[in-house]
Amino acid sequence: MTRIDDTPSAWDERTQLTTFLDYARGTARAKCDGVCAENARKALLPGSPLMTMSGLINHLRWVEYHWFQVVFLGEEDRGPWTDEDPDREMRIAVDFPLAQLLDEYAAQSARYRELVAATDLDQRARRAVRDGLHVDLRWILLHLTEETARHNGHLDILREMLDGTTGD
Repeated sequence: MTRIDDTPSAWDERTQLTTFLDYARGTARAKCDGVCAENARKALLPGSPLMTMSGLINHLRWVEYHWFQVVFLGEEDRGPWTDEDPDREMRIAVDFPLAQLLDEYAAQSARYRELVAATDLDQRARRAVRDGLHVDLRWILLHLTEETARHNGHLDILREMLDGTTGD
């Protein structure tokens, strides 16, 4: 796997935050390089039947959708999950080619990059989070970096189990 550069081009807060999120996004995509369709759909951890490479990429895509569009912008939640199936984005991912999921994730990330570039980091989300607080854009960027980095660890484990590939 090729290392993605996480050194920001400038040292202002916005550039640092967006560079680290882009680094985590790029790492998730890099972990999927060369994975065949069959392997992308394999659930290898007995205690986590939904944890597939496809499922994790689709989850990352929909998590960003939720935080940017539903929480931050206050739009109606059109995510694939339901009260009966809160992890549906991971379940349905095996019905789509990994390349399609990666392309959709990349296209969506590009749109959110534009949103972040045009928005003050102190701007508060239109919807409150669980504790009733309205987080700011800065908090969302930090949260998404943490979430993506955590799932990169899962992708790393799955990839090593699939074909022995390891990397950053």
